[in-house]
Amino acid sequence: SLADLKAMGKHEQITMHNCIQGWSGVAEWGGLPFPKLMELVKPKPEAGYAFFYSYGEGLEGGEYYDSHTLKDLTHAMSLLAYEMNYEPLKDEHGAPLRLRVENQLGFKQVKWIKRIEFVAHYSDRAEGYGGYNEDHEFYGYRAEI
Repeated sequence: SLADLKAMGKHEQITMHNCIQGWSGVAEWGGLPFPKLMELVKPKPEAGYAFFYSYGEGLEGGEYYDSHTLKDLTHAMSLLAYEMNYEPLKDEHGAPLRLRVENQLGFKQVKWIKRIEFVAHYSDRAEGYGGYNEDHEFYGYRAEI
């Protein structure tokens, strides 16, 4: 539960969110450091990625999802955020729980997390390209972004 996650510890950080659409913003995030969750879950040795499923929908419909390497998730600034600017997350920012992986772009910061699955490789899930955007969009004609 969210209460259980909050009881496991809290880290706060002020970071800049960089969006692939060209905007950015600075906020204070509070939440559970992702490595603490991994200590509890103890992913199998063959796990190299975590797959995040969202209550939100992708632009073409269906469940939104994305993946991250366990290396990125063990970074000191990777967390499951439940606060933004010293207040509980609001719906528009991903309440009740969203991912923050500060060495990744904004679309990789999954909002409205429903479940997390540790997998050997992202190619084992969905269309096999690592995330909703990669599975549903062709970036070649969007080179101007």
